[in-house]
Amino acid sequence: MAPPGIMKEKHGDVEAQRPSHHQHIGLSPTRTSQLDSEYRTSGWTKLSYLAVYFLCNISLTIYNKKILGKFGYPWLLTALHAGSASIGCYILLLRGHFSLTKLSFQQSTVLALFSILFTVNIATSNVSLALVSIPFHQIMRSTCPVFAVIVYRVRYKRTYSTETYLSLIPVVLGVGLATYGDYYFTTAGFFLTFLGVLLAVVKTVATNRIMTGALALSPLETLLRMSPLAFIQAVICATLSGEFARFRAANPDGPSRMMMLALAGNGLLAFLLNVSSFSTNKVAGALTMTVCGNIKQCLTVVLGIALFNVQVGFLNGLGMMIALSGAAWYSLVELRSKGASAASRAAAATLSKG
Repeated sequence: MAPPGIMKEKHGDVEAQRPSHHQHIGLSPTRTSQLDSEYRTSGWTKLSYLAVYFLCNISLTIYNKKILGKFGYPWLLTALHAGSASIGCYILLLRGHFSLTKLSFQQSTVLALFSILFTVNIATSNVSLALVSIPFHQIMRSTCPVFAVIVYRVRYKRTYSTETYLSLIPVVLGVGLATYGDYYFTTAGFFLTFLGVLLAVVKTVATNRIMTGALALSPLETLLRMSPLAFIQAVICATLSGEFARFRAANPDGPSRMMMLALAGNGLLAFLLNVSSFSTNKVAGALTMTVCGNIKQCLTVVLGIALFNVQVGFLNGLGMMIALSGAAWYSLVELRSKGASAASRAAAATLSKG
């Protein structure tokens, strides 16, 4: 039950309620919604969101390596992250940073299914990692931008410029070279990894649609509504997989004070990363988020070289340069698209006045 004074009514489809000037120039409502959310945001604002997102990612990576160490309980860690997000968002709700939307049963069901998608995506990734090598897993994940484009074309009839498609080639191929290594996979591992890629893309697109489509929820509200359900599902999975039993056997007297502090710090950083991830997804778009995922892989390798003396070969270094160059190209294309969108809005405004 939400505290009094922080519930607001949701009246139907937000997209249908606001008139679209893009309709004057032949753009569909779906295309219009995404242009409104992605191309009305200034380039500097997008860059700021992306910078914070990468900072949170890198901070969590360093923290896990330096402080938390190897915590071999992925479901318990997922439960910690979801629980931290639930607590953090609820505190912000009580402090008035956002309000809850009154949703219909159907809309609540959509969010419940979204939380299940989140959990199934993690489960698929965890299982597939035991059946394939890490380099193979990484190169498969690098194809996420390609499948994001396919999802948008098939489901939302959205097209991109030829230059956007071309800029994705070095982003994908560069990460493939950067993570080049011993490729090993079983048949089951291949299909599970491929399924994990599809689920990751669908999750990213669905997150964006929840915040920019008919529901139009804020990032904090989306996170608050999804996190408690994801927490419960992760706890169930931890119990069924035997993680709880193994954790209790390894810590018969309970976790030490140092472990508790390390886990609390991890939960705080994960909360900040989740908020940043959802917020960046809303302003930058799902395709940009998948590109960021590829760049994050390269930055993780660079971080390993700088901080942990990780050795990489010539092809790995070349791949990182190609991927980063592709990301810069993609960014320039996005900025041009924003300028074209602004020109279209100006033309539509002139037509409407006439």
